[in-house]
Amino acid sequence: MAEARIRINTGEGYEVAVGRGLLERCGPLLARVIAPCRIAVITDAAVRKLYLDPVQRSLGGAGFRVSVFSFPAGESSKNMATLVEILEFLAEEEFTRSDCLAALGGGVAGDLAGFAAGCYLRGLPYIQLPTTLLAAVDSSVGGKTAVNLSAGKNLAGLFLQPRAVFCDPVCFDTLPPGGLAGGLAEAIKTGVLSGETLFSLFEGGRVEEKIPEIVARCVTYKGGIVESDAFEKGPRRLLNLGHTVGHAIEKCSGYRISHGHAVAAGLAVISRASVQLGCGHPRCAARIERVLKKAALPVTTSFSAPELAEAARGDKKRSGDKITLVLPKEIGDCLLWETPVKELCSIIAAGLEVNRSWSS
Repeated sequence: MAEARIRINTGEGYEVAVGRGLLERCGPLLARVIAPCRIAVITDAAVRKLYLDPVQRSLGGAGFRVSVFSFPAGESSKNMATLVEILEFLAEEEFTRSDCLAALGGGVAGDLAGFAAGCYLRGLPYIQLPTTLLAAVDSSVGGKTAVNLSAGKNLAGLFLQPRAVFCDPVCFDTLPPGGLAGGLAEAIKTGVLSGETLFSLFEGGRVEEKIPEIVARCVTYKGGIVESDAFEKGPRRLLNLGHTVGHAIEKCSGYRISHGHAVAAGLAVISRASVQLGCGHPRCAARIERVLKKAALPVTTSFSAPELAEAARGDKKRSGDKITLVLPKEIGDCLLWETPVKELCSIIAAGLEVNRSWSS
């Protein structure tokens, strides 16, 4: 697939570029968007070893003056303490409003860098350099940034659109075991929302060869949603498909279960629950389950419905005594379902039941 460029017309608008070798060309590409200035690269220790050198060379060669902040890899770093460390770093380095930030890494780096960019001096521009499939198809686009609180995931954050996104699929070659599958979970979720054109890619063979196309299609779909609802007041809430249960699984596991694997299980659970609620078609739930299994992703969890319901009480999608779930009806047809929080346990319990007859 040739290099793809997708325009996101939100705020000032920005472009998402998807293509092999973009990381090594990020400097001159960025210079077309932001005049060379000081730039703080925010990354984790693992990604720093793999990709900081080529990024630093490219940015430096294009006239950017690079400072680097790195933090321990993993979801456990996505908290207020790390955010404050980044803000203190920017202040010590005397960054000004004419400077910018770059998120180099997965979703944790993207969320932290974006949140810091929105807070420091009341706002600096930033760019996304996603190095994971999960970040490429989801968190690097749309401007949602957040950190976790002890009460739950992504409870503190803000909306700030990046000025550019440069996605280099070469980076996915160095993902740890399960890393590609975790990203496929979010891509499959997007396929359930967007329809057969994307979803059918996961039902065919050799998904690994389709990754650039999958990323481009996911970004195109999400971009359209974000353009119509930048602040998650309406249809953008559909992107939370699988996430209420998924975030609960993450929290119950102490974040030992990755976001992608938790969302996969959450997607399967809510698909089965949708059937039990009379909304979803069994055929849809069965197809989702088969695709997740094919990608070596979980379709259930060992946590109980009461445990998951309690964890979900702190979900950011809760409003008063109600919470909005996303229920699949058919591939390409999902709905927002507002339900009392007290009903959540029984809904999750219904989704934990695996009905073997659906796959026939």
